[in-house]
Amino acid sequence: MLFSSITFLIVFLPLTIIVYYLVPSKLKNFVMLLASLIFYAWGEPIYVVLMILSILLNYFCGLDIGQKIENPLRAKRGLIFGVTVNILILGFFKYYGFLIETLNAVLPFDLSYRELALPIGISFYTFQAMSYLVDVYRGDVREQKNVLNFALYICMFPQLIAGPIVRYVDIEKQLKQRTLSAAKFGRGSMYFICGLAKKVILANTAGALYEEVAAMQMGSFSMLTAWVGCIAFAFQIYFDFSGYSDMAIGLGKMFGFELRQNFRYPYVSKSITEFWRRWHISLGTWFREYVYIPLGGNRCAASRNILNLLIVWLLTGLWHGAAWNFVVWGLYYGIILVLEKHVWGNLLERMPNVVRHLYSLVLILIGWVFFFSPNMGYAMDYIGVMFGPGANGFIDKQALFLIVTNWLLLLICAFSSTTYGQKAVRTITGAYKSRKARRIASCVFYVAVLLISLAFLVTDTYNPFLYFRF
Repeated sequence: MLFSSITFLIVFLPLTIIVYYLVPSKLKNFVMLLASLIFYAWGEPIYVVLMILSILLNYFCGLDIGQKIENPLRAKRGLIFGVTVNILILGFFKYYGFLIETLNAVLPFDLSYRELALPIGISFYTFQAMSYLVDVYRGDVREQKNVLNFALYICMFPQLIAGPIVRYVDIEKQLKQRTLSAAKFGRGSMYFICGLAKKVILANTAGALYEEVAAMQMGSFSMLTAWVGCIAFAFQIYFDFSGYSDMAIGLGKMFGFELRQNFRYPYVSKSITEFWRRWHISLGTWFREYVYIPLGGNRCAASRNILNLLIVWLLTGLWHGAAWNFVVWGLYYGIILVLEKHVWGNLLERMPNVVRHLYSLVLILIGWVFFFSPNMGYAMDYIGVMFGPGANGFIDKQALFLIVTNWLLLLICAFSSTTYGQKAVRTITGAYKSRKARRIASCVFYVAVLLISLAFLVTDTYNPFLYFRF
């Protein structure tokens, strides 16, 4: 079930809110867990069994590690077992087909296999489960003895299918007790409506523009057309994913939870290092805490630090998808980050801000080509068109038509990708002296945005979600 679906907005969410607020406090976690399982089973009726098994596996592994914490060797064995099983489950469903296809490409014979549908959200909830086991082993948290609370941590529907990835240490106390108030519910509603608008108005519209370019035959379009298509995808994936994260954070507030911010205007970055501090923050934090620092982080020789960075970004690429273009995408960023850290970082900082910003945007857009391409051959051909080889000239009628018919969309997307968009909303809703007038203006504004978003949903059949496949 999508957050940006009529079924969720008109049926599931209102009913869940009503029941949740009517039941006594001791039953709220149960209602939330039941709603989360129904939410997941709506689109994944078979894989909900896999999720329940994952919950039970990690619950008992956590108890085992916690009980053996005074014996480091035995606790470590329990941790290794839990993490290994989680990785094997994730690997089987996500990378089994990729492995067989890779072997078939080099072996003189073909290995047959049955392609499996990827369980939605498995990358997110598996990473949450592993972080819990590590934190229990480290002593950062105590093992959760209430299986209902642990199950809710793993499968809470606001962040179940697309994050943000939540560390148990950040939500442990909230599982026991949290604050509900009209003010918090209102803030959550505003977050949710803004995220919904990002998704259905901006991301879907930009996605339709990208699909128009992607449907063209390679070599039949100009350099400018290729750049327009890439920029459209950049806006689509940003508003798609950050919109979903905003909806998750908003839903969390509506049910009393506080989830951490997952995006912080990444396209204003002046380096790739800064970009990855602003993009998918929860994933970057996870890899830093559970892979990069345990490998030695930056407290080691330069050669070892370079290896650590490349390992992290190889895994980051693989996390996003089981295909070689994602591996290259991860290593692409890993190499750039190594170069910024050890080669030209100081020089970059001395350059004018406009040059640094342009440098970052060009590299980010090239990176998105690896991300959206079905294979490496297509990626290299597309990048070739962007820079001349294989292009049908610098500019053509297609490019002019796309720009003339979509200039307002691209302008709104660019504006909304910066802090100016948020400032504009605050100006609109806060341009009154009295508190009552500001509240009325906010209500009118957000209701209007919600109605416009619903109108887009009703009239537009194009409503994908890119991170479902990750």
